[in-house]
Amino acid sequence: MWQPPQREQQADERESSRAEEAEDKKDMQQRDVYQPRDTHMASGELNALLGRGSEFEGKLAFEGKVRIDGTFTGEISTNDTLHIGEGAKVSAEISCGTVIVEGEVTGNIKATSAVELHRPAKVRGDITAPSLMVEKGVIFEGRSKMESLEASNVVTLRAAADED
Repeated sequence: MWQPPQREQQADERESSRAEEAEDKKDMQQRDVYQPRDTHMASGELNALLGRGSEFEGKLAFEGKVRIDGTFTGEISTNDTLHIGEGAKVSAEISCGTVIVEGEVTGNIKATSAVELHRPAKVRGDITAPSLMVEKGVIFEGRSKMESLEASNVVTLRAAADED
């Protein structure tokens, strides 16, 4: 009975193991990319990061927690948490649930939950939030209004009969 030479068998085995490795790697990458959102939300991990040296201009809307350590220009909106890290430079109108600032912000901040300014933060703009915490050493140039945003949007309606 004829048998193929050993070299061909070894080459076939190497090719099949490479194909299996490539498929395993592809599966792992897909698992990393397509993890359900609930996993991130429950663990309190970051959903996105704009790292040091990165620059972005535009509108940012997200769910979960996002950290900016680079440069951002534009608009930011979410009901969740925005963390502006030390060294970050943000020039934006910000509307979030919670905003934590350690870097530089130029623009107005509106929060439905809280704003925290930690040293060495520099904020130039108005802040509207039900809770504001300013750590010693922070530079804040602007106005603060501590009220719930929901309350500020309430419009009192009167019935037509009340005017008679």
